[in-house]
Amino acid sequence: MEKIWLEHYPPKVATEIDPDSYSSLVDVFEQSVSRFADQTCYINMGKSISFSELDQLSLQFASYLQSRGLVAGDAVAVMMPNLLQYPIALFGILRAGLVVVNVNPLYTPRELAHQLIDSQAKGIVIVDNFAHVLSEVIDKTQVKHVITTSLGDMLNPVKRILTNAVVKYVKKMVPTYHLPQAVRFSDALKLGASGQYVRPELDNNQVAFLQYTGGTTGVSKGAVLTHRNMLANLEQCSECLRPIIDDGKDFVITALPLYHIFALTVNCLTFLKLGCQNLLITNPRDLPGFVSEIAKYPFNVLIGVNTLFNGLLNTPGFEKLNFKDMKFTLGGGAAVQRGVAERWKAVTGHVLLEGYGLTECAPVVTVNPVNTVEYNGSIGFPVPSVDIKLVDEQGAEVAAGQPGEMLVKGPNVMQGYFNRPDATAEVIKDGWLATGDIAKCDELGRFYIVDRKKDVILVSGFNVFPNEIEEVVALHPDVLEAAAIGVPHEASGELVKVFVVKKSQGLTEQDLIEHCRKHLTGYKIPKKIEFRDELPKSNVGKILRRELREH
Repeated sequence: MEKIWLEHYPPKVATEIDPDSYSSLVDVFEQSVSRFADQTCYINMGKSISFSELDQLSLQFASYLQSRGLVAGDAVAVMMPNLLQYPIALFGILRAGLVVVNVNPLYTPRELAHQLIDSQAKGIVIVDNFAHVLSEVIDKTQVKHVITTSLGDMLNPVKRILTNAVVKYVKKMVPTYHLPQAVRFSDALKLGASGQYVRPELDNNQVAFLQYTGGTTGVSKGAVLTHRNMLANLEQCSECLRPIIDDGKDFVITALPLYHIFALTVNCLTFLKLGCQNLLITNPRDLPGFVSEIAKYPFNVLIGVNTLFNGLLNTPGFEKLNFKDMKFTLGGGAAVQRGVAERWKAVTGHVLLEGYGLTECAPVVTVNPVNTVEYNGSIGFPVPSVDIKLVDEQGAEVAAGQPGEMLVKGPNVMQGYFNRPDATAEVIKDGWLATGDIAKCDELGRFYIVDRKKDVILVSGFNVFPNEIEEVVALHPDVLEAAAIGVPHEASGELVKVFVVKKSQGLTEQDLIEHCRKHLTGYKIPKKIEFRDELPKSNVGKILRRELREH
């Protein structure tokens, strides 16, 4: 379709970007830490590190990884919440020429085993709180190098001791684990400091991340994102922010987990390139603590999901914060609800901008311009160098203003799913990525999501895949059939509902929930269960989730 949106870009925003302007993400990193050396880079739990300190610590970690015999292309997993250790580990892995595999810290043993086995990870950096999960499955994987850390390890000595003691002995948040091969993160940094770092020969076609997603259907798959894919989206995001961000001066609140592709690209990479200070929030679910923490800083940017903004608006004290320095807030990961957006502007005085993306696009595809004055319900314009077309079920472009499946083409589109050529071929044809989302375009070139073609359930911005839920529920010996769907929810966007046909009449809702807790991360656990005598099926016996949703 004609790129009518280019006429409505804000002044100073280029219509195209050069994805080859840097040789690799390491190139971007080295230029930024040199340019902003003495300025604060990350803050967490009251402790800050400068760009030059991040440079030195990540270099030590890279040196350590190289000394362990890991070679270019080997995958290393990172399983932790937002801590200072995260960017140190992330950039250390990249600087060693290795591939980053981000892992949700809340994964169950089954989920973790799948991702480690599928990615062929050789190493993992993990917080003590979750190490017991790794200890249950490590023997099934190729992981040989384990680096463990505690929540307070990067803090000043007294606070480090107190924080780690409270977490382990008072709150009892560190279950016992057995990983005899584990090396402490602090020891790895010391060993790296005495080692010899060799800067790898990198080009932007090498793989940087295996970022796991469910794609359109089924089991979680690793989206292969090269340095060039990530650089492209980093440049696209930077260009969209050009009219409003002051390099080296702005202060960003990072509440979304950095292991999520949205925060990874926007908060971790883009704002590092732009020299921003980044406040890492370890536990954004503690909303009173979150409000108390951000009250200490004159912040300019807040990135989040609809549920976070809604939660903040309902947290006492948030409305009393000083918003005079705020430049913009951006919502992604899930649809921003109109009621939340309108209340957000009433409280903060700022528009809650909405964007759209997916892991397979590294992830940003569209975003509302930073000069938007009112919430408009759209996901905005395509970012520079991205093309979009809307097609019908036969693949033909739809008429102007009509809904169709959104296809995306651009330098940020992934190479494919790791070791899954068939799954890749299903979603990428002639360079166009099929998103599985139905959208329409208005006369200005703004896009609107109309419906989801795929059955993925979006809970607080995280994908939940019905096939996985149904498989786990069906493992219960008293279940005959199961079907999972998403149902609207004010706080989380959607929640999981499961329809079940019993095999034994003694089965209860609580039985199934307890069963699911053993196999599923919290946000995937069904919140509603409905027992039925039978489930609607097609003439070939396929359960019709669509009919269940309509009901």
